[in-house]
Amino acid sequence: MRLTAWLVLAATLLLWSGNWIVARAVRDDISPGVATAGRLVLVLLILLPFTFTGLKRKFRELQGKTVLLAIGFFGGGLHLAFQWLGLHYTTATSATLYLSTAPIFILLLARPLLGERIAGRQWTGVAISFCGVVLIGTQGQLSVVSFNVGDALALASMAFWGAYTVLLRLRRDDLDMPEFLTVLCALGLVTLLPWVAFEYLHGMRMNLSVHGAVAVVYSAIGSLLLAGAGWAYVVKRIGAARAGVTMHLMPGITVVLSMLFLDEYPHWYHGAGIALILAGVALSSWRNERNRPK
Repeated sequence: MRLTAWLVLAATLLLWSGNWIVARAVRDDISPGVATAGRLVLVLLILLPFTFTGLKRKFRELQGKTVLLAIGFFGGGLHLAFQWLGLHYTTATSATLYLSTAPIFILLLARPLLGERIAGRQWTGVAISFCGVVLIGTQGQLSVVSFNVGDALALASMAFWGAYTVLLRLRRDDLDMPEFLTVLCALGLVTLLPWVAFEYLHGMRMNLSVHGAVAVVYSAIGSLLLAGAGWAYVVKRIGAARAGVTMHLMPGITVVLSMLFLDEYPHWYHGAGIALILAGVALSSWRNERNRPK
């Protein structure tokens, strides 16, 4: 069973990493809003036949609706739309390195949302990580003017993901995972409607090409449903802490996939930047590990 869990983990990380490659590959075939909305619609079509009755029964007595609305806003679709939009302007190699900034955003947002105190050592870790962000975003030129807009959008995507993660700790509803995913996708779709309307009014590509349609199916089935189910399976069997650490493997996986499928190769500032980001994450997380109750 332990071997099976690690194999499922490897497949899950590969599916998630592949989403960055797919989004970069079809950037000229489909607009970010349509891609994200299409993903959500497809997942809803799959889940609703199984969750509609339960949701209808639970809705009136549902607790924490305000928190669910906030979760839907930050995690339902906007973070992925920012990711897809960012990949129009930066490489998959650069964008995926920002995955490792998620713990930093979670730390920063836990202060106002959860009231958690941030120690001096943790602030130092935050500063070191963002030095790495600047190094990657400016492609080693260390100038605010040269900060790539695609990198900024990818970073914003991780900030939204951090907010989503922190808000998950405030959930008070009794929805099971399929029901929660249904609500999340529905709220995310509503949130994205103004984005899609903006794309339509500005003449962006709204029709689905064959490659764009395949990308949406992959993102919905592979990256959301299969990877989500795989992650839940892995966390249950090897633990959240051990599974969570492996998330830092995704930038490496994506770099390899970028070289194989996109002919994108890393530069020196990618290595130096991710080293600073991971060093900052380790420093900011170390105090929490030391003070963890036995």
